[in-house]
Amino acid sequence: MANRPLDVLNKALRTPVIVRLKGGREFRGVLDGYDIHMNLVLENAEEIQEGDVVRKLGSVVIRGDTIVFVSPSQV
Repeated sequence: MANRPLDVLNKALRTPVIVRLKGGREFRGVLDGYDIHMNLVLENAEEIQEGDVVRKLGSVVIRGDTIVFVSPSQV
């Protein structure tokens, strides 16, 4: 049986992820929470461009309707 998107997010809790947004921005951090709309909470978040850290943000909330993908990351 295929996993549902929220099941996959649940398995990724408290692990490092990369999140790409519409418009091409990317954030890396530890997935701390989510809701049914796929709004995400990242801890120790960093904005990254081409693999390099642009700025460190700390805790962020990312709206689910702006997310293109969520992927595991090695921080």
